[in-house]
Amino acid sequence: MQRLAISLLLAYSATAQSSVNAARVDRLLERAVVIDLHDDTPQMILDEGYNLGEKHDYGQVDIPRMRTGHVSGLFLSLWTDSDRYTPGESMHRALQLIDAVRREIARHPGDVEMATTSADILAARKRGRIAILMGLEGGYAIDSDLSVLRSFAELGVRYVTLTHTNHTPWADSASLAGTHNGLTDFGRQVVREMNRLGMMVDISHVSDKTFLDALETSSAPLIASHSSSRALANAPRNMTDDMLRALAAKGGVVHINYYEGFLDNGFAEREKVLKAEQAEQNAIDDRTPKFGDRSQNGPAVRKINARRIAKLGRLPLSRLLDHFEHAVKVAGVDHVGLGSDFDGADDLFPEGMEDISKTPNLVRGLMERGFSDEDILKILGGNTLRVMREVEQVSRRLKAEAGANR
Repeated sequence: MQRLAISLLLAYSATAQSSVNAARVDRLLERAVVIDLHDDTPQMILDEGYNLGEKHDYGQVDIPRMRTGHVSGLFLSLWTDSDRYTPGESMHRALQLIDAVRREIARHPGDVEMATTSADILAARKRGRIAILMGLEGGYAIDSDLSVLRSFAELGVRYVTLTHTNHTPWADSASLAGTHNGLTDFGRQVVREMNRLGMMVDISHVSDKTFLDALETSSAPLIASHSSSRALANAPRNMTDDMLRALAAKGGVVHINYYEGFLDNGFAEREKVLKAEQAEQNAIDDRTPKFGDRSQNGPAVRKINARRIAKLGRLPLSRLLDHFEHAVKVAGVDHVGLGSDFDGADDLFPEGMEDISKTPNLVRGLMERGFSDEDILKILGGNTLRVMREVEQVSRRLKAEAGANR
């Protein structure tokens, strides 16, 4: 009986997979607006002179691979390491990253263009270009100053991840025991000012209480730019089912993170064999200057990453699909998107999703799990466009109200 059940399951699986042909995937991707909310490529652009126009055999993001992946819009993450930089230094580093991104966009005017709104993404797509947007990962880079937040908005930053792995002076991170009980009064001011500026409030990395405080404070929907499901992988910066439901109730979108450490409970146990690799990376980090020539850092770390993958192997794509499926079941299909974390997770991504060119594999996997074309179009970018429009509408309303009250 058990053998019969297994045979039937395999037969069903083969039938389901054969029913999704390449033509259907291609047709859908020709229609899709594909938007990835979180990619850490700016560090390589700034530190190594990484050319987005060339197809590379390392990293996960460049223009040729974005074209293969049918990408319409990409949020580049401005990450500054809060273990290495003071808030003032983080601001300095973020400005350098913005400058590097803008220079790289100018270097490839036929392929990419700067975007700051949902309309900009669609306009770039019509012109055959990829829209490049920016998100600031870690609120400590505003140095607890709303004027700095406003300056980042003027420079084109369209979301801020309130914390990273350390607390800010005004918000608790998911990675440490809380010290502020969520958001401070100033943290609430940050959220309200982001609403006014039309910047998306990103709750990836924040503590559960910070999430609840941001949800209560914000006039606009929130996003999680790169978070997965805590019910499937018990990482504290993943989202619980209650958080997913609350995010959805306010119109927000969770963008699923592809990093293996946030997909599988067994990853942490498997990762224990990587002590030598981690020690070697720590040594590289310790001797890397905060500012100046960091060009040797990336190649050295990528060699370590290759050894990591050789030891660990890769998770199957099915595990990533589990997270998409779970988030859709809990939050609803209107509240799930893409947040790969490419170029920011030590190359540890599932088999079949090793870089941004592999989006067709994700689409095929969702089709095999029974998702309709219209639902997949929402996940690929439709939901993100909708939440961006709503954030923009709230900004216009708040600015109009402020003008009327003068």
